[in-house]
Amino acid sequence: MDSGLMPSGFVEVRELLGEELLDLHLKVLSGESHLDNRIGHPRVQKPGLAFAGYYAYIKPGRVQIVGESETEYLSTLSEEERRERFENITALAVPVFVLTKGIDPLPGFLTFCQAREVPVLSSTALSSTVIKGISFFLEEHLVPSTTLHGVLLSIYGLGVLLIGESGVGKSESALDLITRGHSLVADDRVSVKRFPNGDLVGFSSGPVRHHMELRGLGIINVQDLFGLASVRERANIDLVIELEPWLDGRAYDRLGLDESVYHILDSPCPYIRMPVALGRNVSILVEIAARNHVLKLQGHHSAREFVRKLEAEIERNRGKR
Repeated sequence: MDSGLMPSGFVEVRELLGEELLDLHLKVLSGESHLDNRIGHPRVQKPGLAFAGYYAYIKPGRVQIVGESETEYLSTLSEEERRERFENITALAVPVFVLTKGIDPLPGFLTFCQAREVPVLSSTALSSTVIKGISFFLEEHLVPSTTLHGVLLSIYGLGVLLIGESGVGKSESALDLITRGHSLVADDRVSVKRFPNGDLVGFSSGPVRHHMELRGLGIINVQDLFGLASVRERANIDLVIELEPWLDGRAYDRLGLDESVYHILDSPCPYIRMPVALGRNVSILVEIAARNHVLKLQGHHSAREFVRKLEAEIERNRGKR
């Protein structure tokens, strides 16, 4: 049901030197001509076990963080043992080594890395800070992503994605919800990423952030019109509501017992198909749907409770006969 699915892909080593990781103060110690090496995994590693001789621990495509503990351990080895470890570990599919705390590389390490075309970066930050920063950067850039046509709103803290054919009234309904105190995340093009914990996070990127297109009015800046509280940078997608023109004779769910899902990046999201007809206040219906979903998350399912009460009443009436 979604389109534009992108694989996890890769990040080139040179991208670690960009503005997003400026606070790590990364610099190149060697291998400037090999900064196009590809990082293919969002998790980084500390190669302590590999330096101890367990080379199967190294996973291809991961950034290797060399900190104080690894350096101190290597210093306890003889020169011959250390050269053997350097030779073996640099022969593996390592895209880059990052030295932390401004540690100087041990003799011979840069030579092996240069021979095996593995760049070496250095940071003055602590290992924990470097691991956190690079991991967050790689998760943002390597997780599966896609782009959806719709409007994403935050309603009562719930991420609600409105989808449907062009002209069905998604943006107008969203604008009405914004005037009722809810927040816009993205209009028209919703960028979505699926993180390792399963969260689907939607956001708007580029110059269209905080803007909406309204037929007859053109482009409006929601933040300028309604203030900071009217927009959010991103939100988890918790509920998908598809707006569609009302069709006479078509069967629609009357009780709310049917629970459907909408798949985004192969992850299921609760899904509601909502018919749009002349005279229906769609924004209020969307708001009620969000409220009702919050109740379901809290364990209160109105439709099921109604059916249970109805069945209990029928049983009581049978008993009176």
